[in-house]
Amino acid sequence: MLRRFATLAVSAAIAGGVLFSAVPAQAAPAADQAGVSARGPITCNIPKMRQQVANLKSKAAKLDALGYHKSAAKERAKARAIQAKIKQCQDADDNAPGPIGG
Repeated sequence: MLRRFATLAVSAAIAGGVLFSAVPAQAAPAADQAGVSARGPITCNIPKMRQQVANLKSKAAKLDALGYHKSAAKERAKARAIQAKIKQCQDADDNAPGPIGG
């Protein structure tokens, strides 16, 4: 019984390796292409994002006052990340092409 199980396990591993090596690399989508197609349209709620930034900065100030400096730095980093997303959204709106035929 043990010998049969080991034989089956080795056979499955070999078959899996053969299948994996038989698929060409071009058949698999690139990582950046798969991410873009799975997301769909991106929408930005800038007022909501600005409120989140304000809340995170306020929380960071409170944590700093309590002496939790590392946690405050993490909250500030989150706020900077959201601020960068806001800038990206604004840049995309500013540089977006107009309507077709307009």
